[in-house]
Amino acid sequence: MQFPKSSGSTGFSQSKIGDRSSSQYALEDRLQIEYLIDPVNAQTDLESAQDVIEGLSKTPKSLPPRYFYDDYGSQLFEQICDLPEYYLTRTEAAIFQEYAGAIAQLTGACEIVELGSGSSSKTRLLLDAYQQQGYPLRYLPIDVSAGILESSARTLLTDYSSLKIHGLVSTYELALERLSPAPLPTRMICFIGSTLGNLNPQECDVFFSQVTQASQTGEYFLLGIDLQKPKELLEAAYNDSQGVTAAFNLNMLSHLNQQFDGNFDLTQFEHWSFYNESLQQIEMHLRSLKAQTVELRDLGVAIAFQSGETILSEISRKFNLAQIQQELESKGLQPIQTWTDPNQWFGLLLCQRCNS
Repeated sequence: MQFPKSSGSTGFSQSKIGDRSSSQYALEDRLQIEYLIDPVNAQTDLESAQDVIEGLSKTPKSLPPRYFYDDYGSQLFEQICDLPEYYLTRTEAAIFQEYAGAIAQLTGACEIVELGSGSSSKTRLLLDAYQQQGYPLRYLPIDVSAGILESSARTLLTDYSSLKIHGLVSTYELALERLSPAPLPTRMICFIGSTLGNLNPQECDVFFSQVTQASQTGEYFLLGIDLQKPKELLEAAYNDSQGVTAAFNLNMLSHLNQQFDGNFDLTQFEHWSFYNESLQQIEMHLRSLKAQTVELRDLGVAIAFQSGETILSEISRKFNLAQIQQELESKGLQPIQTWTDPNQWFGLLLCQRCNS
């Protein structure tokens, strides 16, 4: 399938080029956005939507977390990150504030690749550190949301005059397969924000293998993980008092409606989240408030729900630092430095690709 691109090297429309100032030209020269997926229609063919059909056909039902992230879902997640109950973002940011300089010193000049870049807020702390060391700034953000990727890229380019950005509108898997050789002496792939917790153990194993295969010997992998902690802290973070997490969860159904001509009634489902202590993971579900049948007409499927039946929409695993280090080592990703906050709520690991 050929995906549409606008004219010009950045992939964006040049229709107002005659009105641009010289500073705007400079910004455009430093920005390239590449579409590895169609940001509008990537999920509308049966092959790419097979995970939806399979997930909603089995018992218990489930959906991949990637369907959270249309543009509105990405905006809601940014709001979640600022909630008082959501300790993860501010705790990880504090680690970056203290240790970003140490990361820059350890890696030297490198291209920063970020999987699931979102608003790139914590990436600013890395860019500041590399800029202070006098290193060139090269950033490769990867996100399925074209809207938030473009807006955050343009803001960064305005704030960092020497920064060059090559953004990829893509899934993680496809982007890792397509990475071009780094233009700087080395590269650091970043998977921060505790997103690793969304992967079950088998998926985590596959993902680490993909990172290894995408990296050259000596290149770096920076990983953020949420560590195990008391149940009450965890459950509060995923059941905030303002209901933003609930809206984020329910928006997945709205996204499915839009992508597949569905008729999910969001008022007939509710957000349900809890900590599964035996599996050491938060589970987010969408629970049907009545017996009902929902259609996804573009996929030709009808899904029957019993009253109280749920869709598992996300897991968020909580990790043991020593155990995850062993898993990384087994994939040829050698941890060379780890950092945590004073409460040991969150961990940041810098790994280096070993010889295969």
